[in-house]
Amino acid sequence: MKKFCISIFYLFFLIFSSLTYQSCSRTQETVSCFPDVAIQVTLNLNLPAYYPLQNIGGWIYVNEQSAGTRGLIVVRTSTGFKIYDRNAPHLCPDNNTTLEVVDNIKIYCPKDGATWILLTGQPTAIAQVPPKTYHYNLISSTNTLSIFN
Repeated sequence: MKKFCISIFYLFFLIFSSLTYQSCSRTQETVSCFPDVAIQVTLNLNLPAYYPLQNIGGWIYVNEQSAGTRGLIVVRTSTGFKIYDRNAPHLCPDNNTTLEVVDNIKIYCPKDGATWILLTGQPTAIAQVPPKTYHYNLISSTNTLSIFN
């Protein structure tokens, strides 16, 4: 009986450790190895570089300091803005996991071909989670967009 209990305990330990010991496991939003960096960007939407954000569906890449490890994708939606991190949310970062906008309608991961709808972030192929998003504050009087986490 003692050997049986030890065997059960050993089996339980192996299963538990194999499930919890993963270098890049998935959380609800992103994989656990997703970079956690401060995001603090201010965009003056009156500047020509940001004119695409005047219209719904317009988007830009933001690669400024404090814009994450790979930059951001900022999209104008019918209700405001969506700000996506350019790191793929479903894969540990490497050279081919920087998200790109394709055909002005979808976000694409070159590593595995995962895609998302640009305006909503809804996954359409391969990935089960949307791109990581960040908060923003639009100051209408100065037409300034502050992005933060």
